[in-house]
Amino acid sequence: MAPSMVARSAERVALPLPEGSAVKSVVSPFQIPSLDGLRAVSFMLVFLAHAGFDRVVPGGFGVTVFFFLSGYLITTLMRKEADRIGHVSLKAFYLRRALRILPPFYLVLFAATALVWTGVLHEHLRFWPVAAQALHFSNYWLAYRGWDGIVMGTGVYWSLAVEEHFYLLFPALYIGTRAMKMTGRQQAYVFWLLCAAVFAWRCLLIFGLHSNFDRTYLCSDTRIDSMLFGCALAVYGNPMIDAPARPPSFRLWMGAALPIAIITLLVTFVVRGETLRQTARYTLQGLALVPVFVCAVRWPESILFRWLNARPVRFLGTLSYSLYLVHHVVLSVLESDTRLPRLPRAAVGLALAVAVSWAIYTFVEKPCARIRRRLSAVE
Repeated sequence: MAPSMVARSAERVALPLPEGSAVKSVVSPFQIPSLDGLRAVSFMLVFLAHAGFDRVVPGGFGVTVFFFLSGYLITTLMRKEADRIGHVSLKAFYLRRALRILPPFYLVLFAATALVWTGVLHEHLRFWPVAAQALHFSNYWLAYRGWDGIVMGTGVYWSLAVEEHFYLLFPALYIGTRAMKMTGRQQAYVFWLLCAAVFAWRCLLIFGLHSNFDRTYLCSDTRIDSMLFGCALAVYGNPMIDAPARPPSFRLWMGAALPIAIITLLVTFVVRGETLRQTARYTLQGLALVPVFVCAVRWPESILFRWLNARPVRFLGTLSYSLYLVHHVVLSVLESDTRLPRLPRAAVGLALAVAVSWAIYTFVEKPCARIRRRLSAVE
């Protein structure tokens, strides 16, 4: 994710709607509204940054949104499963994750490597950096050993490593909080406390250990809080499951919380000081994303979020995982073999990336999704 980057078809479970929610008139029972649109926005931020517009587009924030979305969606699904059958099946969880993530992951990595072997991409490969990617350890490799030796265009795999580490550890934490009979609020407190601990750890790395930017930007132990903020929203105040606490919640969220969140995000984009960027930025963005997700999911028909549910936007969001994997490889090929100016190159790159991603979605992701659905039915 990274961004995985999360599943679409198999994870569009039937979720009860908040009483009085506008969701009923917008979306089928098998889809959380606005999530595909948020995926599309996240991808476009990353794409435009990689296409050469990184000075005006916050590409790193796109990754942060993917992380938040992963935490929110995965925890929502585990919560629904536990409520429905009384427990979370770790075996089924990891099988579904493997089927969701690994086939496109290895397909794109192999194809990109083949482009280097055939001379389409001009890059000097080294075994261990590529092995770190294949073994979901590339984020720590890049942070400590640098970017040399990986396949051109596959640098985004660092974020997938963060998500894999999250998937490896978080289910046990969630199951443990359920076993302790914690309420949703108590679970959220645990996740918020962990977010605070990650923030403190980043501060120690920067102010005490003088770590560099890549250490705090790439590594799982310094980025996992972006997912945990989403996890906390999934267990307490979930806009798709939990009814609004009081009737004026629309005015509170849309009229107060959302404007404050947008201002906070703008501050994190505009203030470029390295101290803020390496310590508080991810915490502030994680907090600000809570109102954004609440409002986008609970009130998708509002004028601010209606466009997220438009068919073209949702289509792009549906392809977002494969798009995330392939887009930088496509851009790298165009940069190596063409002399197109930046804007036309970005347009051609987006069209090619969509075409390749649609093929992966049709012939790889959808068959795997059918298997995931059968696993869910068995459970």
